[in-house]
Amino acid sequence: MPLARIETRRVWAPEQVQAIIEAIYQAQREALKVPEDDRQIRFYSLPPEHFHVPPGKSENYTLVEITLFAGRSVDAKRALYSAIVRNLGALGIAANDVLVVVHEAPLENWGIRGGQAACDVELGFRLDV
Repeated sequence: MPLARIETRRVWAPEQVQAIIEAIYQAQREALKVPEDDRQIRFYSLPPEHFHVPPGKSENYTLVEITLFAGRSVDAKRALYSAIVRNLGALGIAANDVLVVVHEAPLENWGIRGGQAACDVELGFRLDV
């Protein structure tokens, strides 16, 4: 149940936004083995004065933050970073313009399925990938 937030400082056409969201979703499916249709991805395009980018980055600079249940392996996270960069690269976003940050939260810190702690419910998928 990853929660992804994509931030950019340029305006993208609606079909480009959908392609970027799909790129992140497919990377999650591939690397983290998330269930089909487990898609909670938000896209934010901020005005340049609200989003300063690091030196040497282009107007395509893209920040991807993903909050996950704790438990994925380092190898799964590496695969996620690679898949995101590859998928966004296919859309014309250079690898050097992508920053991925993963935040892990313990299961007891998630209130799901009517307010139950995630540690108290059967998730229906594995976290130890």
